[in-house]
Amino acid sequence: MGIDPGSIALGYGLISTDGRDAVYLTSGVISPPAASPLSHRLKCIYHSLLEVVREHRPDDIVVEKIFFAKGAKAALSLGHARGIVLLAAASENVPIHECSALQVKKAVVGYGRAEKSQVQEMVKLILKIRGTLYPDSADALALALCHMNAIKFNESLQGQGTSSV
Repeated sequence: MGIDPGSIALGYGLISTDGRDAVYLTSGVISPPAASPLSHRLKCIYHSLLEVVREHRPDDIVVEKIFFAKGAKAALSLGHARGIVLLAAASENVPIHECSALQVKKAVVGYGRAEKSQVQEMVKLILKIRGTLYPDSADALALALCHMNAIKFNESLQGQGTSSV
C-alpha cells in the first residue's frame, strides 16, 4: 500500500502481484474538510486511514522519504500528516517503508526528474487503469510500484545466492 501524505488530501493506492506483474486493487483520496483545524483534519485522516488498512490488510505500507513544501507552514502540515501515516501503520502492525521521490520516478518512468503528469500516465499504463486517476492516488500507487520493484530485485538477488545491503 502506497500512501502520499497530505493534510488536505491524502492519497492511497493498493497493488498486488500475480507473480510477475503488478495488479491494481484500489486507490482513493482521504479529504477532510479543508477549513477544519489541522487537529481535526489529522484525526479524520487517522480514522479513515485505519479503516482502509483494516479493510485491505496490506503486507507493507510505503511513504515518500523526503517531501518538498512551498513554505514552513506547509512543511509542518505535511510532516504531521506523515506522522499520522506512521502511527496508523504502527497501530496495525504493518511494516513501513520509505522511497525517495527520485527512486519512485526512476522505478515508474525511468527518469528521476520526470514530471508529475508523466508519473501519473505511467502508473495508469503499468496498472492498466482506464479512466480518471487522481494525482494523489497516482503518487501513492507509484510509491507502491517502487516498493514492489525493490522487493522483486531483492528476491532476485537472494535467488542468485547474493546478499543484499
